Amino acid sequence: MLLLLRRLVACLFVCVSLALPASAQQSDTPIQLLLQQFGPEIQKSSRKSIGPAIDALANSGLPDAQVVLERWQAKDMWFEKETGLFVFGAKADGGALTLFDVAGGLEIGTAPRKSYKQLKPNSGIRGMIASALVQFQLNDPDPVTRQRALTAIERDAEATHLAALRASIDVETDAALKARKARLERLLTIRFAEEDAERIAAIEGFSGDLSVDLRAALNPLVQTRLDVAQSLPEGAMPVDVGEGLSPDAAYALLTAQNLAPPRTDPDMLRAALIENIDGDQIAGIQVATLDTDDARAAVYATLAQSGAVPPLVTDEDVATTLERFVFFEAFVGAPVPVALAAQTALKDIEAKLAMSQTVDLALDGLSLASIYFLAAIGLAITFGVMGVINMAHGEFIMMGAYTGYVVQLFVPDYTLSILLAIPLAFAVTFAAGVVMERLVIRWLYHRPLETLLATFGVSIALQQLAKNIFGTQARPLTAPGWLDGSLVINDVIAISYIRIAIFVLALIFLALFLFVMNRTRLGLEVRAATQNPRMAASMGINPDRINMLTFGFGSGIAGIAGVAIGLYAKVTSEMGADYIVQSFMTVVVGGVGNIWGTLLGATLVGTLQKGIEWLNPSNTLAAQTYMILFIILFIQFRPRGIIALKGRAAEA
Repeated sequence: MLLLLRRLVACLFVCVSLALPASAQQSDTPIQLLLQQFGPEIQKSSRKSIGPAIDALANSGLPDAQVVLERWQAKDMWFEKETGLFVFGAKADGGALTLFDVAGGLEIGTAPRKSYKQLKPNSGIRGMIASALVQFQLNDPDPVTRQRALTAIERDAEATHLAALRASIDVETDAALKARKARLERLLTIRFAEEDAERIAAIEGFSGDLSVDLRAALNPLVQTRLDVAQSLPEGAMPVDVGEGLSPDAAYALLTAQNLAPPRTDPDMLRAALIENIDGDQIAGIQVATLDTDDARAAVYATLAQSGAVPPLVTDEDVATTLERFVFFEAFVGAPVPVALAAQTALKDIEAKLAMSQTVDLALDGLSLASIYFLAAIGLAITFGVMGVINMAHGEFIMMGAYTGYVVQLFVPDYTLSILLAIPLAFAVTFAAGVVMERLVIRWLYHRPLETLLATFGVSIALQQLAKNIFGTQARPLTAPGWLDGSLVINDVIAISYIRIAIFVLALIFLALFLFVMNRTRLGLEVRAATQNPRMAASMGINPDRINMLTFGFGSGIAGIAGVAIGLYAKVTSEMGADYIVQSFMTVVVGGVGNIWGTLLGATLVGTLQKGIEWLNPSNTLAAQTYMILFIILFIQFRPRGIIALKGRAAEA
């Protein structure tokens, strides 16, 4: 009996909950009253009329406003059809709806779903709500949410965001986000502030900034339109008719603004005369006599005086009319003081941008030059000093890169693996160079054609051997983590840390080469044996041994260059072929047998290639072709290169 009584009470409670509108329990809360104020607009859900309701919620200062906007955006808000009161709803079983109070979000109870209608804002309204929510997200405790809000403003800024952004800057605790907010606030001030002084101060505050978003904010402010008046307005820029503006276009502008009658062109004159033919006459003049332009113009003038046709406008009339007016460019994107400040800032940005692009291009050229120098420094020894045309030099670069790859297979620490790979690549390619010199080169000294053919065959054999061992797929040579990223000077100038490291490595090997050749016994013997082998032999130097060590030394440096190049280029069996031509050009242009010439040659070839690529960025192959043609012409005028050897060294 007690159990039956409990069930009866529970059933009665549910019936009462369903019978009485649940929303009636929260009809007098501030947030509900505000929603009721804009009830028809919210229920209609039209993008054209919903704006005031969203703005009122966002600017109300009510603690429940953010939740209401979020639930509305998520399509979780409903309104009762009979009373129009708003609630949060969640669909329940049996066609019921679980209701929640818009003030506080507490559960109210359940009601039949048919008594309520769901608000389903379209994408446009959801976007408007998202913009309104930004001001709440800017002060959210979660820094990730604040960061997302800043990103949303940067993507689609509105005038309403400016006040919210300003209010959030002082309370921001994250230094990086605070700096980002302050910069974004200045950008929005440029676009949306009402006071000209504020906008000008914000523009001047970006002095030296070359960023794209600043230029995007300034460009609309300097938009102009062509206009005409009888005197030049203040701040307008005059346009000279005949120079910046053609007379026809100028008169067309006068005609469009009803400041002058339309010009009488031959077709118009002819059509008007035909329409006014009366028998065999026009305005009392025989048609047969109208066989000249002057005669037809005179008849047309007579018709114009009588009002039968528009006035006759001749070239002289056009010239006279144009003299009475001033044509000018007027700012339309902002008031004149703001537009002039933006124009000055853009000119300054353009000048600094051009300078930055020049510096960036020079850095790219030096970066490429350091790579070519590393690739050519070994060839400067084998070809420049020994006179051996080694077409397999590129394959020694490839062997060094593969050596670095193999080392990283066994040493997972990338920093340690690179430090081990450099001396190991030198040892491997030094040994390969010695073997090649003993087996091939030593029999072909002073026979350049045979040497070229033999080393070309060796290069093909080495490429095929690399394909058999490592396959045709490119292999990675991973740089250490501290070489990731770039050194960023501004939005234009940036150079990767890998290229900086290669540049430093090139300088190190330049110093090493100079030390070996000028401060060691080996260098002294190499210079003696290459300049005068017979005299060197008579002094106890073994030219055969020196040639072997010299060729091995040049090959070893090529192996180290392969490790450096492999850090940013693909390691494949054909990678050496990409550098052999540039290496020979570097040595020949710089001056055969001179390390300083090789350095200057690498600088010339690298900067020239980057310059041509900048002029023709869509076709790298064409840029290389133009570069080769330039080098050919250069050699025609200076066959011994930039720094030519003199004395016996040049004769040898």
